Amino acid sequence: MLIEPLSAADWNAVRSIYIEGIATGNATFEQSAPGWEQWDAGHLKTCRLVAREDGSVLGWAALSGVSGRCVYSGVAEVSIYIAERARSRGVGTALMTALVEESEKAGIWSLQAGIFPENEASIKLHVKAGFRIVGTREKLGSMNGRWRDVVLLERRSRVVGVALVG
Repeated sequence: MLIEPLSAADWNAVRSIYIEGIATGNATFEQSAPGWEQWDAGHLKTCRLVAREDGSVLGWAALSGVSGRCVYSGVAEVSIYIAERARSRGVGTALMTALVEESEKAGIWSLQAGIFPENEASIKLHVKAGFRIVGTREKLGSMNGRWRDVVLLERRSRVVGVALVG
């Protein structure tokens, strides 16, 4: 398995994996996958990765900015999705490890994630990568007629912004 930069040429495979995640009902509040232009505009230009095996995309990870304010320039939100056929094979761990490394090279000092509590595998993956559970926002949004809680996690870089965040 190789971890490589995600490009526009990967979009069909990335979108298909995103749609698989949406179909679980436990990956995102989104109900449909956007087109490339919308997805591209909503994610940082750096820190976009795919896991590839024999030319096939097994999963992807990317970061989104959390605010346009300059004081939050080093804070980003994680998106990570693994193809159903590739789950429980270490793809998530490989992508997350590479994403953390790339984020630090890009000057990101804080990664955050919001995960439905039912998505236990994703919470475990994030904790394994050094994220801590900050808390749970109860009934944050309604999806398909059901209120959903969201577990908030964050990871502070041990090298970027150390003087700023202690």
